Amino acid sequence: MAYPMQLGFQDATSPIMEELLHFHDHTLMIVFLISSLVLYIISLMLTTKLTHTSTMDAQEVETVWTILPAVILIMIALPSLRILYMMDEINNPSLTVKTMGHQWYWSYEYTDYEDLSFDSYMIPTSELKPGELRLLEVDNRVVLPMEMTVRMLVSSEDVLHSWAVPSLGLKTDAIPGRLNQTTLMSTRPGLFY
Repeated sequence: MAYPMQLGFQDATSPIMEELLHFHDHTLMIVFLISSLVLYIISLMLTTKLTHTSTMDAQEVETVWTILPAVILIMIALPSLRILYMMDEINNPSLTVKTMGHQWYWSYEYTDYEDLSFDSYMIPTSELKPGELRLLEVDNRVVLPMEMTVRMLVSSEDVLHSWAVPSLGLKTDAIPGRLNQTTLMSTRPGLFY
């Protein structure tokens, strides 16, 4: 759960979110190194009076500043594509939950069981108990197994919605007339908003 004034991500609860956090750190270090190098070169150009004119026309310099950005982009793209394909994999799910977005609530149906469905309404601010979170608490929570692959089928009845659980690394759009699919697996028990 995120807390006020938090600067980083929430704690990862799924293997996908752990991979996303590692990718974020990897990319951030690349951006930090590029920014430091550019700042160093700019400060060097502003402070020194010496210039070597033949280096500005050198073929080797042009080759380096053409190939180096391409290598850096590949270093970012390959891990990104790997995670993208990992997120799209469906590994023989143990449970399927159909999620339908409505104007003011979500409907959930455990499709592997007969007649196991419910609606989940947000609790109004005036009815919250001490310690409950405004705009996050609902009257019926979704209960999912831990360390098992769960397939979520997400759609909408009326308008666009977004079904998201940040600590699991999930964000799926609920679009009327379209059935989106995502998988999740929680590695630890808890209450996730």
